[in-house]
This record gives sequence, C-alpha cells and structure tokens, in this order.
Amino acid sequence: MSGALAVGTATMRAAVLRAPGAAAVERVRVPEPGPREVRFRVEGCGVCGSNVPVWTGESGAELPLEPGAPGHEAWGVVDAVGREVDAVEPGQRVAALSYRSFAEYDVADADAVVPLPAALDGVPVPGEALACAVNVFRRADVRAGMGVAVVGAGFLGALLAQLAARAGARVAALSRRPFSLEVAERMGATAADSVEHAFALNGGDAFERVLECGGAQATLDVASALAAVRGRLVLAGYHQGGPRTVDVQSWNWRGLDVVNAHERDPAEYARGLREAVAALSDGRLDPSPLYTHRFPLERLGDALATAAERPDGFVKALVEP
Repeated sequence: MSGALAVGTATMRAAVLRAPGAAAVERVRVPEPGPREVRFRVEGCGVCGSNVPVWTGESGAELPLEPGAPGHEAWGVVDAVGREVDAVEPGQRVAALSYRSFAEYDVADADAVVPLPAALDGVPVPGEALACAVNVFRRADVRAGMGVAVVGAGFLGALLAQLAARAGARVAALSRRPFSLEVAERMGATAADSVEHAFALNGGDAFERVLECGGAQATLDVASALAAVRGRLVLAGYHQGGPRTVDVQSWNWRGLDVVNAHERDPAEYARGLREAVAALSDGRLDPSPLYTHRFPLERLGDALATAAERPDGFVKALVEP
C-alpha cells in the first residue's frame, strides 16, 4: 500500500450525527484500505434527500452513526490503495460509491471508484447521485419524440428532465415549488402547474413515460394520473416513512409498466457511475446549475437543515471538508 499521509498522521476530521438535529465534527482514526479497497481524500460530498429523515429522526436509524455517515455522494483524490488494487493509483481524482464521506477521508471498494478525466478538473462530481439519475433514465427507456412527465423537480427530477430533453423527448415538469419549475425549465422541460396543464402541453394526451421523483404519496398520485395506456410509470423517488396506496385497478386497466428504478446491485451502481462520468465529460449531463449551496464540514448540520427546509433557491447542497 502507498499513500500520501505523513508518517504518524493517524486522525482526521469527521462529522458524527449523535442525535436527531445534532451533528458535530470530531477527530477519529483515518481509515485504512483493505486489500481491494481505495482510500481517498474527500474533496466534497453531496447531501442526499435520504439523509434528511436521518437528520430529523424520522428514519428510525440508530444514532449515533459511524463517523462520516451517511455521506455517500463523494468525490476526491486517491490517497492510498490496497495491495490487490491496480486499476487506480494515488493522485488520481475519482468519484466514489462510499458511505462515510462527511469526513476528510473515506474508503471504497476498488470496483466502486471511477477515475475522472482532466476535462472535469475542479468540477464537483457527487457520484452516487449522478449514477442514480443515469440508472433511472436507462430503466425509463425514453426515446425521441415521446411525451415525458417528470413529477417532482428537485435534483433528481431536474437531471432526468435534462436527460429526457436532450434525448429528444417532449418534457413536462410538475412541482409544488415555483422555483423548482424554473429550474426544470432551465434544464429543458416545460413547466406545468397542474395535471390538466400537463395534458394540454402534451397535445391533450397522457404520457408514454412518467418519472415520479418526489418519493411521496402526493407525487405518486399525480404520476399515476398522467400515465398513458401501455405507458411506463417509473418510481425514481426514494419512498420513506411508511406504506403508500395506489389505484391498482387503474394501473391494471391501463396495462401500465411500473418500474421501481432503484438499484441495489453494486455492479449496476458502478455501471451508472461510469456512464454518468462519461455523460458529464461529453456534455450530455450538466448538473452545475443545481449545486446551489455549499457548506464546510463544520456546518453539516446547517446543510442538512437547509435540505430539510428547501428554501427558495435551494436544489442541492455540497459539503466540502
């Protein structure tokens, strides 16, 4: 194993969520990579919507969490590699699928890091979030000329609107937040303020593809109402907080294809990350307008609170050690 840490350097700063609404930065031991792992110095980590229920206490997660958790949208510079790793080297800038990245250093499986090309030097790359969007879009099977509705225009919805518009689809975006609709329009969608308005934008027709991105009962209801006969309803939002109800009779009568577009296979997530980096590099994907808030590690609590409150002007928070 080789690495950039000075001899005797054994600790780092890491955020610890000790109780709902309580985060503090502590000094903890720097993690050592295993034989097939990579350690990287974290440049930044995105705040995911799934972090919010942990912060508010609604997730049921047992606190305190491990230092650095639940940060999982990281990018940084490889600092050390395990003895069986030869695909990446210290000094390479990478996006990583890791789980304790609200910290100065984290480790990831070697198969779960993707080198970043020089074209992305200095560019934030919250890898897991971008991989998620690419994987959802693949499962949606959007094609040129299709009518596509995006319900819930946060970070994920805005990325999917951009991907669909750049694929040649007619994209309508729905959100309760006027600011989110403005963002979706900048990403290539047309804003709709109601189901009826969305139908009108699609020539009076229901949609061949509907991407539900809110992860809530309300967005699921709206998305269900928009789908055409033999259409595809894609559940992209991360649903938490209890059961959901659906009108299965309506789904059944229309013969909908209902796709739960979340991946749990590490190989599929890594595939999505590779494809996301390629899409960033060639311009098919441009999330830069969506990074609206940046916080230092010591203000992780403020970052999580802002993500929970979602004030006007907010889309995505990045935490930078």
